[in-house]
Amino acid sequence: MKRKKVIGLMMAAVMAVSLAACGGAGNSSNNAGGASSNTADGEDANDSGDVDEGDTGAGSGDTAASDAGSEAADAGNSEGEEVTLTVLAGQSTTDAGIEDMIDEALAEKYPEITLEWECVDWGNDFQPKMQQYMQSGLPDIMIGKAQDVATYAPQGILGEIDTQYLDKGLDAARENVTIDGKTYGLVYNALYQGVYYNKAMFAENNWEVPKTQDDLNKIIEDCKAKGITPFASHMVDTWSIGNVTMQFMMNDVFNKDAAWGDKFRAGEVSFSEDKDAQTAYEYNKLIFDNTYPETFSTEQTDCDAKMVQGEAAMKVSGSWSIQNFLDIDEGFEFGIFPFPNQAGDSKLIFEPNITIMTSAASEHPDAVNKVLDLLTSDKELAVEILDYTKTASMLKDVTPTFPNPSQEDIDRYAAEDMIVDVTLGNNQLVWGGFQEENAKDIAAWLQGDASFEDCLKASDDRVDSSSAN
Repeated sequence: MKRKKVIGLMMAAVMAVSLAACGGAGNSSNNAGGASSNTADGEDANDSGDVDEGDTGAGSGDTAASDAGSEAADAGNSEGEEVTLTVLAGQSTTDAGIEDMIDEALAEKYPEITLEWECVDWGNDFQPKMQQYMQSGLPDIMIGKAQDVATYAPQGILGEIDTQYLDKGLDAARENVTIDGKTYGLVYNALYQGVYYNKAMFAENNWEVPKTQDDLNKIIEDCKAKGITPFASHMVDTWSIGNVTMQFMMNDVFNKDAAWGDKFRAGEVSFSEDKDAQTAYEYNKLIFDNTYPETFSTEQTDCDAKMVQGEAAMKVSGSWSIQNFLDIDEGFEFGIFPFPNQAGDSKLIFEPNITIMTSAASEHPDAVNKVLDLLTSDKELAVEILDYTKTASMLKDVTPTFPNPSQEDIDRYAAEDMIVDVTLGNNQLVWGGFQEENAKDIAAWLQGDASFEDCLKASDDRVDSSSAN
């Protein structure tokens, strides 16, 4: 299959591709929001290499439909009535450009179907767009994150995904998009989140991967003594502050009390009184005090460049940074570890990312199913998207082929059952209207425009916005 290859692009070029392909929609945030509910255990994370980000396993060239359902969807694909489907795509920074790959593959398999894309920044614009379309009628297909299913499925506006497509995905991919026994989202790929570190720098300075806060502080102090910036950060992006805060909440709060968000709404706990929640917020100050002074004017691409160029030892981030790392230096050796919590038992964070949802009221359900068939059966397309976005597969027998120096670390945490799905936190404390607003208050506190107490109280005051329902 002849396929458009979009490689070797810096993020600025990626954004330009997205603007051209999606009618001017911007893309500034990555994977805003942090965590999800169930743990991705070692078997799920390692099963057939399905959740590996960098394994070079087989399966990348098979484009044939794998079951009778796909064959049925194939029937009449060259003679079918022409249909245009509308798509609202909430994109992370990794995703801009994949719409071109999907369009090209769709034109080959189902030429009668055209996708009309509206690509928006997931962190800032997806939720407002969904609210707008709920008044006027949803697009045929929506691409968001797994946590969006918990927001919209209970409102009866999403269509149920057929099992013939779900069966091509990992069982773990269904866990957080299934409500009352019905699955409303097709999870396509996943990201890992934690602390990326410069392997060469760690080796040169004899630093061991830290497990406790004391371990981490020893590295920070050694960095400062040697003139090395401990953390690269781009706090100008409040989505980044929101994301890392949920990482902190996952390991210091939700791993201790999986129902913390529900208790928050019941008035049993609060940010102003819960020491663990306060500790999670205070970790932002630890990073702020140990990063470069221009963090509130540094964009993500420049921040990632500082990391690659040896100006910083670590970065609290996620898989979305890998694109930049390897674009800047394809030989950059980096690893990943969980940000150490107070107990020293932090888990690496795993987040379902691209999640396809459908409208329950679509006038073209057969055409929508053909798109789902393409996305789940075309393994060449899947590998192309995974290699481009530098993400892990949530489809069976599909393994990305891009080199990922952090894969060794991911495999080790998976084998030790030390990976947690961040959807738990994101479902209990939603991004839109809560996490993103908290992040703005944290930014104000760090810059001296608000007190820490004011920041905590502001989070408590928006308790009614903390749940999707």
